[in-house]
Amino acid sequence: MLLSRNGSCFSPSAWPLGCLAALFSLHAHAANVSVTDVEGTPLENAVVEVYFEKATPSEVQTNNIIQRDATFNPHVTTVPTGSYVAFPNEDTTRHHVFSFSPAKTFDLELFLSETPPPVHFEQAGVVVLGCNIHDQMQAFIVVSDAPYAALTNSTGTLELPELPEGRHRRRVWHSRVDDSQNVWWEGEISDTDNITVALELNALPPQPPKLSPLQQRFRDATHNH
Repeated sequence: MLLSRNGSCFSPSAWPLGCLAALFSLHAHAANVSVTDVEGTPLENAVVEVYFEKATPSEVQTNNIIQRDATFNPHVTTVPTGSYVAFPNEDTTRHHVFSFSPAKTFDLELFLSETPPPVHFEQAGVVVLGCNIHDQMQAFIVVSDAPYAALTNSTGTLELPELPEGRHRRRVWHSRVDDSQNVWWEGEISDTDNITVALELNALPPQPPKLSPLQQRFRDATHNH
């Protein structure tokens, strides 16, 4: 029998859900990672990998990277090794998706409304995507052989799942760490750590998309008013 601070949780069989949730929160310790630049600005879409013993391999996935408004959506995708990614085109113009990355070299010739067959990503590594028609288009697929890999959110944070006890190898990647896009920060994490990783960004920032003549006239008209 346990007693809560206010005396309301007296017998486990009579605990309300709120008391159960409070008790669980006391015992559930999840590790958290925050990723920033050296000035403390949160970094969205940083990939965090954690390596630990896992009984079953990660499930192969099939993901979509959509082309919309001459932009890849999402900008960064992480998938387990052996997964597939398709590239639907929702624009009214054709696209020509390609990659020269060592982890995966492929070339999807000009296509419009039809979607080419999904591409198989069988080797771990960072795959940089481009479009032969629109130079400003760029995106990244991080193919991971880690038991756990995920992206930080808009606040630069990521709550990890429950990890085995002990310390585990951890890697962090962001597209602007280096122009090669293949540099990782490495360290360790335990099952209860709350860690902030400050990355030095050496890569050039992405160039803004080029405006069409119609978009340029609209922006000029807006600014003049």
